[in-house]
Amino acid sequence: MKLVTNSISMRAWLLLISCATFQTASIDAAASGPSPTAIASVADYPSIQAAVDANPGRLVYVPAGDFVISAKIRLHTDRSGLSGPGRILQNNPDQPIVEIDNVSGVELRDLTLMRVEGKGDTSQEGVLAINCRDLVVENVRVIDNRSRAAAISLRECRGARISRCLVRNYMQITIDDRTADPNWAYAFNCTDGTGISVNRSQGTMIEANRVIEENFRPTPEIKAQHKLGDWVKKNPVKGRLMSQQAWDAAYTDNWQQGSAIIVTGPEVSDLTRLLGNHIENAAQGIDLHCDHVIVSNNMVVNSFMGMKAMHGSRNVLITGNQFVKNSLWAIGLMPGVASAADNTDGGSIIANNIISDFGYGDAHWIWGSERSPLRFDHGQEPDDPPLSDVIIQGNMLHSVGPSRYQYAVRIEGEPNAPRDLHFLGNVFPPGSGGVANIELKP
Repeated sequence: MKLVTNSISMRAWLLLISCATFQTASIDAAASGPSPTAIASVADYPSIQAAVDANPGRLVYVPAGDFVISAKIRLHTDRSGLSGPGRILQNNPDQPIVEIDNVSGVELRDLTLMRVEGKGDTSQEGVLAINCRDLVVENVRVIDNRSRAAAISLRECRGARISRCLVRNYMQITIDDRTADPNWAYAFNCTDGTGISVNRSQGTMIEANRVIEENFRPTPEIKAQHKLGDWVKKNPVKGRLMSQQAWDAAYTDNWQQGSAIIVTGPEVSDLTRLLGNHIENAAQGIDLHCDHVIVSNNMVVNSFMGMKAMHGSRNVLITGNQFVKNSLWAIGLMPGVASAADNTDGGSIIANNIISDFGYGDAHWIWGSERSPLRFDHGQEPDDPPLSDVIIQGNMLHSVGPSRYQYAVRIEGEPNAPRDLHFLGNVFPPGSGGVANIELKP
């Protein structure tokens, strides 16, 4: 019996399938880059750095297994990179794991970057990229790089993309020393650390990453053990932005420092997209000091602060995000010390976000119920231009338990109170003090 399908013989049909399969495989291979057999492997060299140096402009394969290093790996030629299932373990806390400097088209893919057990606390980055163009960091896991300097850090880059990466356990116990800043003039014990940091960069895409902290949750036990919030030093003269009450108490509630994702460099960082990231147990979830930003489809869970945009953040679109169990605020816009007449805050939209179970996070016991899910502040200094021209539309506050906030929305007064805030079609159940501390105008 001869089987015919649509007048094509079985032999011809199988040939078509074979050709289609070959073509698809070729397309897939081209999309994902060279296969491991087509590129150099670190297994053929005495070290990863030797393999990189011997193959300028090529992607070097890191096979499965652990590779212990004591000096940073430098990617220093255009179109070079590392890719593979291997784990790179840094044994030197005074060195980054990978440094990428002044190059174009470099790729870092699929690796696991860690530090040797017992040496996770560091002042250095996991991945440090400086003055790079068209950098790709994709599906990279940076685990237990506990540093204020960030697990993944970009400085002065253009067109970089950080995608589908995992940053886990990036915080440490340290001292935040502000004695050199006359606005504060004190130092205190804190937890601090940053997952992804972007500074003075343009056109950055930060998408589908997971930034999760598991070690330093803000419990009373952790606070007592490490005396978190206690001042360890203060200047003879009170800081300019400090109240006398806080100065005399020599203690701050703000002992959770750092951010899961920060984009900073006011007046320089521009055209940034933060899309579909998952942030969990951060101090500050998303911290923005930049212009022309899209913050969309992110999940920020159990962070004491969901997100803020300040220090001259203009044209920020915050849409379609989920803020779950935040404790101090979920979304905040405000001027800061870097704000100025030519670096203003505003022209932004906050739309279609869901803020759920506000005040039910780990840090609730620190901040209490006198907080607000949405906050719009006056400037930190008298000459800061006011936040202005913000649309707040179609957002929802929702909780399965009683509200744990005073006002759904807090708008600070003079000096330099926010101007031209427009509220339309939001669902804001009142807190203990009502919907807002002032009338909300459409």
